[in-house]
Amino acid sequence: MNTNTEPKSGGQPPQGAAASAPPGAEQALVTTSSAPSGTSHIRSFVHRRAHITPGQKEALDRLLPQWSIPYRCAPLPLDQAFGRPAPTVLEIGFGMGETTLKIAQARPDDNFLGVEVFNAGVGALLKRIEEAGQTNIRIIQHDAVEVARDMIAPDSLAGVHIYFPDPWPKKRHHKRRLVQPAFIALLASRIKPGGYIHCATDWENYAEQMLDVLGKEPLLANTADGYAPRPGFRPQTKFETRGLRLGHGVWDLIFTRK
Repeated sequence: MNTNTEPKSGGQPPQGAAASAPPGAEQALVTTSSAPSGTSHIRSFVHRRAHITPGQKEALDRLLPQWSIPYRCAPLPLDQAFGRPAPTVLEIGFGMGETTLKIAQARPDDNFLGVEVFNAGVGALLKRIEEAGQTNIRIIQHDAVEVARDMIAPDSLAGVHIYFPDPWPKKRHHKRRLVQPAFIALLASRIKPGGYIHCATDWENYAEQMLDVLGKEPLLANTADGYAPRPGFRPQTKFETRGLRLGHGVWDLIFTRK
């Protein structure tokens, strides 16, 4: 769930999770690009001091090499990364990973590549992966723009999920919002024809911007007349449920690649 702030407090452990870890996982430590992240674009997140629990820290230390993929400026062989050929969905900003895990459990025939920058969220999802025995999730802890640009080959993704990204509500900060024309054009080029991009937000102004940006991307077509109903595969989070009870709106947008 939240991609650009500390997670709003954006998996699976079955039989032999370790056996299905990415090849060379024992060396898979998080690395960074040679240039500082965000030097070629406006970052949509800000590193802040975030609370991380002992359990999340332990999961990072122990499980990150098993389930993570290091950033590198080269296309990622998705079949090799997951140890199987399967449709792959990129999730940008998975927050604490609750939704990521539930969707991965409900769609075992798909692979899910989650991108998140914050240690607490990555540690939380690693714990969920182990506890659930899930094997169809991989994590890249890096700037999502650079991951999409450098590691995802054109026409390779089955879908993209962007759930509740930081709304950057102040008008002067709108330039930091993740959903901007250049980034959506990049993501559209990485999705296979027939694939989809699914965004969700609880900020009406951001929903309007999303609808405008997605609607103007020539590679994409709206699946609805405006906003889409929440699809069954996206679970309603506790945060979302509380907001709806208080009368807040939630807007889903689903566009397909032409």
